[in-house]
Amino acid sequence: MPRFLSPDWVAAFNDALEGVEVPPSATEGSITASSGDFSVAQLVHDVPSVDNGGVTDVGTRLEVSDRGLVLSSFDPSSHDLEAVANVTVSLSYDDAAALSRGELQAAELLGTGRVRVRGDLSVLVAGQSALAAAAEQLSALQATTTY
Repeated sequence: MPRFLSPDWVAAFNDALEGVEVPPSATEGSITASSGDFSVAQLVHDVPSVDNGGVTDVGTRLEVSDRGLVLSSFDPSSHDLEAVANVTVSLSYDDAAALSRGELQAAELLGTGRVRVRGDLSVLVAGQSALAAAAEQLSALQATTTY
């Protein structure tokens, strides 16, 4: 069972989405996303560390292209976040885990100010649409993820 945001979880995420095609409707409404190639970064704060019992920040980047969806990890302390993706979302581990489990909707976070968004907001909407189209493939990963 992969631990949320771990390298094993990222690999399982990519395995689940292998061959998934992004529907054209996912990129409508965004000049950047309409090219078919865009990226969404997620910076998650205070992720519990299994190794030392502390907490750390973890970055993931979802790339959407004509080749499909690919998630990768990055160290947010060594990257210029504005150069990593078209839009970056920053949130707490608890909120990211609740989103992953389906217990919370992104609109709730935006409405309460518990998430910070930098960059092209329309790309964030396109990224959410692409993930929604792949939700069925991600359901097995959601069921086996540990938090």
